[in-house]
Amino acid sequence: MDTLPAEGLLASSWLLIALPLAGAAVLLLGGRRTDRWGHLLGTATVVASFVLGLLCTFQLAGLEEKSAGVDLFTFISAGDLDVRAGLLYDPLSAMFVLLITGVGSLIHIYSIGYMAHDPGRRRFFAYLNLFIAAMLLLVLGNSFVALYVGWEGVGLASYLLIAFWYTRPAAATAAKKAFIMNRVGDVGLALAIFLMFSQLGTTSYEGVFGGVGTLAGGTITALGLLLLLGACGKSGQFPLQAWLPDAMEGPTPVSALIHAATMVTAGVYLIARSAPIYDLTETARTVVMLIGALTLLIGAIAGCAYDDIKKVLAYSTVSQIGYMFLAVGLGPVGYVAGLAHLLAHGFFKAGLFLGAGSVMHAMDDQVDMRRFGGLWKKLPVTFVTFGLGYLALIGFPFLSGYFTKDAIIEATFDRGDTLGYATGGIAVLAAGLTAFYMTRLMFMTFFGRARWEDGVHPHESPSVMTVPMIVLAIGSVFSGALLVSFFPLSDWLEPVFGEPEEAEHVIAPLTIGIALTVVMLIGVFLAWLFVGRREVPVTAPVRVSPVTRAARKALYADTINESLFMRPGQWLTRALVFFDNRGVDGAVNGLAATLGGSSSRLGRAQTGFVRTYALGMLGGAVLVAGALLAVTAG
Repeated sequence: MDTLPAEGLLASSWLLIALPLAGAAVLLLGGRRTDRWGHLLGTATVVASFVLGLLCTFQLAGLEEKSAGVDLFTFISAGDLDVRAGLLYDPLSAMFVLLITGVGSLIHIYSIGYMAHDPGRRRFFAYLNLFIAAMLLLVLGNSFVALYVGWEGVGLASYLLIAFWYTRPAAATAAKKAFIMNRVGDVGLALAIFLMFSQLGTTSYEGVFGGVGTLAGGTITALGLLLLLGACGKSGQFPLQAWLPDAMEGPTPVSALIHAATMVTAGVYLIARSAPIYDLTETARTVVMLIGALTLLIGAIAGCAYDDIKKVLAYSTVSQIGYMFLAVGLGPVGYVAGLAHLLAHGFFKAGLFLGAGSVMHAMDDQVDMRRFGGLWKKLPVTFVTFGLGYLALIGFPFLSGYFTKDAIIEATFDRGDTLGYATGGIAVLAAGLTAFYMTRLMFMTFFGRARWEDGVHPHESPSVMTVPMIVLAIGSVFSGALLVSFFPLSDWLEPVFGEPEEAEHVIAPLTIGIALTVVMLIGVFLAWLFVGRREVPVTAPVRVSPVTRAARKALYADTINESLFMRPGQWLTRALVFFDNRGVDGAVNGLAATLGGSSSRLGRAQTGFVRTYALGMLGGAVLVAGALLAVTAG
């Protein structure tokens, strides 16, 4: 696909990034003078970006060549490396722009009410604006270097948002954990960019994708695996998934922003954008599939055992992003399916997180579902909007998740080989587990007897919070059908991924749809059997099965990371410090002490008396004379 110079509104697409970035600058530099209206400015900049994104997308749709480039300035010019700062507006980036700014605008509006009484509200909106700007740069950049700048900007902004309540030790620790684990993945992305430049002499999408076919197979596979490492870090995929549930320590709008439409989808975007690389390496695609299948199962199992409402939703995100990785790992037949699920997920998961925030707002920031119960009467709007998001997530027939998740599982089975059947079976099992843990959440939160503490008076959230939840609930209901049936996403993305291949179904789609519905209903029934029809104890039971204990510890992900990486790293650091103190510093200090002691002792021979020096001269002369006589006599 050729990229033509942008004209009209598309030539001003840089404003998509500049508007929220300017908002962040004003709020951070303006200080307390902007406290009274800072939240309004922060929201207005993102809404303006959304409107501009809509207009740019409409203009793009009218172009014959569905790709427009904006050249800005020289970013790096050093030797053979010449990187131009520029933007690429094509169907893929347009899709992400609308998702980021659309859902981001709703989250900003919701935050006006949620953070109304927080003294740091202005700073919070500045960080939100910075996050949106960095994410937009990530998806709009026309090179891997531009993507990397946005990538690191998202990492910085997420650190600031997760640690927003930095006086809480848990929040500070979670932010540091997210930052460090993301840096591990970022090393892979950086090495991939270095490899591109060393082998192809360029980092632009056009140059890399045009020349990747000339590389050796091993080099292409290495590129794919390094990019995957970066994607795993940002999207919370195995083995770098442990940071994502801990990120729940930030304010709930942050959880919605990070876990729904933005940060966690960056890895999926990276792999989809790098499709020309993955299309040439079956090995890398297989690894992407395996990582996705393993992660979606880990997330689903862990989600079954937690009582923290936000952490259950966080592990659900881990699992759902795993479905997207599984899809994009399928290659051309899976890119559109994975991205369709990404869009639908943006609606229902953002709605679920905002609904969880509404529950917390009503329950004095309580997150333990064992302290909820019977809230459907007290929070009717929250219950309905949350319920629609729940049904969409579990794949209830004809809601968004039903269409998008089914499409992924169909494409997986259509491989027709052992890997396809194995990963497809895992995906079906995880769908049942998803229905179980989300139904468990619904029963514990909204049904049964009230279990909240004395002094808590649940109440519905203000309209500034409920209206965004209603909009997202509508998207949760209709987005899947619109993307798959009425306005196929495959047609919109055809200029990026090519014309979709005609699928040869190994198993009839109707059969898979019926099977998934049955599995979903089994999960719902089991949740009712074990939770819904029983009295929920206020205290979590201690005597549980080994599987439950493992699930409560996220299948020991932290333990594994600490054992394999953190503690060996600490031991290595201590050994190096010991060697530095006793070895390097010891040698230097020992040499200095030796020289100092020797000079001190030699200094004592300098008495300052003339007779002493004369005697020394006489003694030396006698020795020299004696030596000369001995030599002469010999």
